[in-house]
Amino acid sequence: GAALKYAEIEPVPCFSTPEADTAYDKYATEIIQKVKQDVTRHRYGDEAHLDTTVKKLGLVVPGKAYPQLQELRQEASEDGQLVFTMVWQSLDTPYKMWADENRVKKYSGFFGPGVTADVVKVDAEQRLVGIKLTTLPKEDKVVKPVEVSSVA
Repeated sequence: GAALKYAEIEPVPCFSTPEADTAYDKYATEIIQKVKQDVTRHRYGDEAHLDTTVKKLGLVVPGKAYPQLQELRQEASEDGQLVFTMVWQSLDTPYKMWADENRVKKYSGFFGPGVTADVVKVDAEQRLVGIKLTTLPKEDKVVKPVEVSSVA
């Protein structure tokens, strides 16, 4: 049991509101659901939550510590879409690396489809940075009535 305890990775908290829960239920993409499922439960193994993700996104400084996922935040946007923020403590990866324009473009593709991505400085002192995903409204399929011209 001690070896498993050593390798245990605590779940991260997910902060939400009733409005955000509704937005999550309606709009969460498959990838957002998978991320939330993976990080809000106990895990066992050597890798911290989303280690491979930050590595693939180029957010690990060689020879330095990986950014550590601290929490998830769910909010509802003004138009009712889901705003899903993953908050990392990034002691060794500078904020400007996270916020690099080309890298930010990668986030939408990596966590997409169906989302836009932004980087937010959550707490400069604690070195907390967030990748904020906002779901895109689904295309409304409006069927236009066909005009029937009357033949007289």
